[in-house]
Order: sequence, then C-alpha cells, then structure tokens
Amino acid sequence: MHLFKSLVLYMALLCGANAALAADLSAVEGLREGDMKKLVIHDAPKPVGKTAFLSEDGGEMTLGELEGKWLVVNFWATWCAPCKEEMPELSALQEKFGGDDFEVVTIASSGQNPPPAIAAFFEEVGVSNLPGHREDRPALAREMGVMARPVTLIVSPEGQEVARLRGEADWFSDSAQSIVETLISGDGG
Repeated sequence: MHLFKSLVLYMALLCGANAALAADLSAVEGLREGDMKKLVIHDAPKPVGKTAFLSEDGGEMTLGELEGKWLVVNFWATWCAPCKEEMPELSALQEKFGGDDFEVVTIASSGQNPPPAIAAFFEEVGVSNLPGHREDRPALAREMGVMARPVTLIVSPEGQEVARLRGEADWFSDSAQSIVETLISGDGG
C-alpha cells in the first residue's frame, strides 16, 4: 500500500510539473518574433540523448549531468559560416543570463573540430565564455536527430528537449531574451 501511495504522489507531482512547463511554453509561443519564429515548440517534451560527448577538458560528460537549469544547447562546427554569425549572440546570452538557472552549452559535433580549431574559432569570433565541448564522432547529434549545423535546442531543468531551432538565429534579439527571461522566471502563465 505504501508503494501505491508513493506512486500516486509521484504521478501527481509529475503532472503538476508538466502543467507548469506547458504554461511556460505557451507564454513563449507568443514571444517568438524575427528569427525566433523558427523556434519549434514541441507539443510534449522529448528526452535528450544519453550519449556522452567530450567536455572542453577532454573528459566525458552527458547532457543529463547538466539537469537542474534551463539549457540552450547549440550543435555547431568550426567550418560552419552561420555558426560564426550566431556564436557571439549565444555568448551574449550566456553573459546576461548564465548562472544557477540558465546555461548556454555549445557542442562542436561534426567530427572535424579538434580543440585547437575550436579555440581558434572562438578567438576569431571574440567568444571566451562558452564551453569548447565536442564530439569526435557526432553520435549524440545523430541520436538527437541533428543532421545539419547549427541546430539549437532548449532543454528544461528536468532534462527534456522542449523546443528546437534549425539554422542560424539571433540568439541575443529582444525576442530571444524575452523567451529566456520567461523560462527562467517561470512566469509563463
């Protein structure tokens, strides 16, 4: 009987969390302007990939290790021209909102991104506050259905993909900032 009560309580909490998430995302829907109109908000959250990638220090990590805060996860490549355009905007977003509730996570995921190339790319575009995570083989990208670069995901603190944007976007536009502020504050509904 105790197990049944625990299961009912867990399901009630889960449903309440999903209702709050749905409210946050419904508010985000109305904030999409300009490039952010390309942001597709999922009808239901999707699990993120569990495949490990290489952290900037060379160790393995997973997206699951970053649960507990809102994430903007950007799959990019050093040879990607649109990535050069949007990386400084992602850097500005991290500068403004990064902390306990939000983080921009960049993963160079084409297999042609050795650490020296990542460092040179960041230096060329003037970025010093984003991680140089990478995949030698784009296994996580494939697991998550990322076939081109750039692709950017919004991941909830519960570790679920809630939105996806394919292609380049101005991630420091007023619209993007409003979306992040709404998610962080939980004032979505």
